[in-house]
Amino acid sequence: MLGIKYLNEAHLKGFEKYKYSCVDNSILSVHVMHPFWNWLVQFCPRWVAPNLLTFTGFMLTVVNFFLIGYYDYGFMAASQTPNPIPGWVWIVAGINLFVAYTLDGIDGKQARRTGTSGPLGELFDHGVDSYSTLLIPVYVFSLFGMVDLPPIRMHFVMLNAYLNFYLPHVEKYITGVMFLPWGYDFLMWGVSLTMAATGIFGPEIWQVPIFGVKPCVMFEVALYVSGLLTSHPIIAYNIYKSYRDKTGKMRPFREAVRPLVPLFSLAIVSTIWAFFSPNSIVNLEPRMFIVLSGTVFSNINCRLIVAQMTDTRADLWNGLLNLLTAAAIVCVFPYPLLGIAPLWVEYERNVLYALVLVVTVAHLHYGQGVVREMCSHFRIRCFKITTPAALVASAETVPTTNGGGPPTATHDEMIEIEL
Repeated sequence: MLGIKYLNEAHLKGFEKYKYSCVDNSILSVHVMHPFWNWLVQFCPRWVAPNLLTFTGFMLTVVNFFLIGYYDYGFMAASQTPNPIPGWVWIVAGINLFVAYTLDGIDGKQARRTGTSGPLGELFDHGVDSYSTLLIPVYVFSLFGMVDLPPIRMHFVMLNAYLNFYLPHVEKYITGVMFLPWGYDFLMWGVSLTMAATGIFGPEIWQVPIFGVKPCVMFEVALYVSGLLTSHPIIAYNIYKSYRDKTGKMRPFREAVRPLVPLFSLAIVSTIWAFFSPNSIVNLEPRMFIVLSGTVFSNINCRLIVAQMTDTRADLWNGLLNLLTAAAIVCVFPYPLLGIAPLWVEYERNVLYALVLVVTVAHLHYGQGVVREMCSHFRIRCFKITTPAALVASAETVPTTNGGGPPTATHDEMIEIEL
């Protein structure tokens, strides 16, 4: 479409050589979820393509986003009496999220059952997961609302979520191994149960202080602290260990930190717009502002995934950041620097909406383009199982279980675990 090629020869050759190395020693994942998924996948018809499971799960998270957003577009429902979000919405959302999490757990197992394991599956899986990083926290914002959780704090919660998702991919870019964070499984269980409880007991339960502290504050603190305690130090140690033992890619410092530049640039530019908007755009349109930053983040992350899988150089910049930066300059700087009157509210809102539309179309075009080019190269179909010979030859796999049981990976054992 439009004749744009996103993968060059180096990318395609890198995918041909790629082998997925992953470590997952989460107690919940190894001892509970993998045995459950191993049992459940037996009931999945062999003609169902693994990527179809992945995409179905992702679409359930999209349904949740639009369903909750229909009743609470501006995050004001929590402060209204009665709350306009019906209880059944939360129950459906909780079920949808858990089903999506389950499908994400069995798609790789289905790939091995059907002999269709390969680099496209991982790329597709992680790519849609990067978009879910935008969608899932937004559900929780409707539990607390703008009164208890102002949009500027929502913005920083989202930046924290992006960082927590992004750093393991930076780690893999440097070490060559994906160390799955423990927090993911607990987060999916926690959000699913939280939404189910909201549907049963009512959203009012999240307005009641616990020991004088509101649940929204506990939510924020838990998100920040969990990354600092359970993820970031482990990532830093794994990177240090890979250099010490010479087991990683041994990239020079400038190359190792290269992937951080577009992420930090996104954080800086979006935060400047949020703080210095003459019309306080983050308060006027918190949902669209989050969608904008999240879509740009997903594109940045997807390009890093391609780089680390193909062992090519990570991007130092992202084209969508040009659009975001231009919008921030147009909306923010003329007023304080040139003494121009604040922009008309609707003008800045229209700039935001137009930018959301453009970056969304651009990101979706990138995603389908990369998938289409990989399918063409490996002579496969994304959502249909075809003869897997070419794919199997291009990406050897290692059994993920020990005698049919759950994975037994530790941080000192590199095994392949399906996503």
